[in-house]
Amino acid sequence: MEQIYQYAWIIPFLPLPVPMLIGLGLLLFPTATKSLRRMWAFQSILLLSIVMIFSMNLSIQQINSSSVYQYVWSWIINNDFSLEFGYLIDPLTSIMSILITTVGIMVLIYSDNYMSHDHGYLRFFAYMSFFSTSMLGLVTSSNLIQIYIFWELVGVCSYLLIGFWFTRPVAAKACQKAFVTNRVGDFGLLLGILGFYWVTGSFEFRDLFQIFNNLIYNNEVNFVFVTLCAVLLFAGAIAKSAQFPLHVWLPDAMEGPTPISALIHAATMVAAGIFLVARLMPLFIVIPHIMNFISLIGIITVFLGATLALAQKDIKRGLAYSTMSQLGYMMLALGMGSYRSALFHLITHAYSKALLFLGSGSVIHSMETLVGYCPKKSQNMVLMGGLTKHVPITKNSFLLGTLSLCGIPPFACFWSKDEILNDSWLYSPIFAIIAWSTAGLTAFYMFRIYLLTFEGHLNVHFQNYSGKRNTPFYSISLWGKEGSKKSNKNFRLVTLLKMKKKGGPSFFSNKVSKFDENVRNMIQPVLSIPNFDNIKTSLYPYESDNTMLFPILILILFTLFVGFLGIPFNEDMDILSKWLTPSINLLHKNSNNSIDWYEFCKDAVFSVSIASFGIFIAFFLYQPVYSSFQNLDLINSFVKMGPKRNFSDKIKNAIYDWSYNRGYIDAFYGTFLIAGMRKLAEFTHFFDRRIIDGIPNGVGLMSFFVAEVIKSVGGGRISSYLFFYFSYVLMFLLIYYFLNL
Repeated sequence: MEQIYQYAWIIPFLPLPVPMLIGLGLLLFPTATKSLRRMWAFQSILLLSIVMIFSMNLSIQQINSSSVYQYVWSWIINNDFSLEFGYLIDPLTSIMSILITTVGIMVLIYSDNYMSHDHGYLRFFAYMSFFSTSMLGLVTSSNLIQIYIFWELVGVCSYLLIGFWFTRPVAAKACQKAFVTNRVGDFGLLLGILGFYWVTGSFEFRDLFQIFNNLIYNNEVNFVFVTLCAVLLFAGAIAKSAQFPLHVWLPDAMEGPTPISALIHAATMVAAGIFLVARLMPLFIVIPHIMNFISLIGIITVFLGATLALAQKDIKRGLAYSTMSQLGYMMLALGMGSYRSALFHLITHAYSKALLFLGSGSVIHSMETLVGYCPKKSQNMVLMGGLTKHVPITKNSFLLGTLSLCGIPPFACFWSKDEILNDSWLYSPIFAIIAWSTAGLTAFYMFRIYLLTFEGHLNVHFQNYSGKRNTPFYSISLWGKEGSKKSNKNFRLVTLLKMKKKGGPSFFSNKVSKFDENVRNMIQPVLSIPNFDNIKTSLYPYESDNTMLFPILILILFTLFVGFLGIPFNEDMDILSKWLTPSINLLHKNSNNSIDWYEFCKDAVFSVSIASFGIFIAFFLYQPVYSSFQNLDLINSFVKMGPKRNFSDKIKNAIYDWSYNRGYIDAFYGTFLIAGMRKLAEFTHFFDRRIIDGIPNGVGLMSFFVAEVIKSVGGGRISSYLFFYFSYVLMFLLIYYFLNL
């Protein structure tokens, strides 16, 4: 057992040869390297599979022996300073390494087909392998400096992957936004690291925790200073895990290819902030108020992410806000001290959300292959619908992932989310009410995504995009407008009544009605992949190839069964608690997680009822109804409700505007921060040129004019110069004399 730990250093470095060899090959032998591009994909998958097997073996050893292993070697040694590098293998490391490798392998297999049309195929796999190296190095780091180095490498990889299609201005802006936003949190992280080194004199986790706990116990530390340092450390996690208020980069990051969204923004990179807080939990848990601050940020993010997902039209952005909300649940659990629940939800959410993102990629891939269908519309759920009979495997897998994320048993996220919801009642009733209500919102917006995408009629009749296209009307948002301020608040119902008067097809019939021109103007484009010329086209959407479906099917198995890892049927079968025993003991907490099945079932019925209510509302609003116009009188009465209808419309449109405009947070940043910084820069530039540089320039200019005047006065006669000289001396002597009287 000791021998396998000694070779654990290969975990982060095993995927590294792939990007190095790809870069060298493209530099020296570009033609041969490009012709053998499938070979590089195979090598990427093979090396990451070896890392996965190694990580699983380490995890089995830890479950059996509850051991922690650390190995360090000196890097920089000075009289007053010593910096060591090494690796730390504990339950948190093994959990993260298994998540990174398993999801990474599925994404790489999926990407081989998804990116096969793209000219940047080799560059994509080079970036992905380098990201795997950076992320594995981050989770195996044994000290804060080492974490910061790999933390920045992960940020660089995120920048490259989000801006993979850098020729598109929207993708270039998205990667810049992600990079700059994360730099704000990373600067705070660096300051926090230096602050705790100044207090403890160590970067190593084991020494840092021990020294700091002794200082706290002996009351030998300034609590205000260490609280500030802890907040700065947490700022890095806020940015990386898209927590409020540094969450604004995550939805724009969906401009990258869908496999990148599945790997980085569902299971790994955004989980780095959760990993950092979990790693530093022995530090945070002894600092007053910092745990409350973490839980506060978590609950705000939970609710904000759910509300911002309600009116999104882009399928990937809807999933991105869902990721933000679920990460908020994990951060809430860590702030409450529920270490096990947070990591349990990290595991279950990673596989469920990866399944959903890969499913969305399959949908996008199918929509982009339609004859005459503009690729820029392929992510817009308003233009989807009726895909069930065309992509049944994708549809069923997406449904299973949706049920899991909604918290429906026996799927994975039910078990982990239910633990967090139950723990929230013990921590704060207010937080519990917000967390439980958000669970209902999650079920609503997830089934909204599912229904708009797969149910009903197919919206596109595959004519040229410049011509008219047929669509059923139910796919238009029920919020009353789709981004246009000029749209009618009751546009859907009013147009429905007009269609009835004209004898047109009914909304409740199986026939397909034509797109009204006003509706067409309301739909905004959603950019997708370039290089569309290399994709084969079809008259109807079709199911993805086997190399894309295989990872989806494997992730279905994880979504179905990974939740059983943490179900405490009894003490012997609670694998997750056994796995986390060393980390829980480090927090000085009781690892016994016995369960009262009566209380569990009672709470489960309550949580499932809330989720079911959200699903019911989604079905009521977005499921197409196949019937005649027998309900037309009811609709007509609804339209003519008068002032009551106007009041409800105001509420409805306020919610829609809040969600569609991202809570106005981006607008606030643009108006007060970005515009304010530009004005400050312009003022600083003016002050520097006109005042700082203006004073010496003015002195020089004045000397020039004085010299010109004196030059014209002089006549070249020495007697005149002596006369003026003595006159000035006499004048100054007289002034001095009178001043001293």
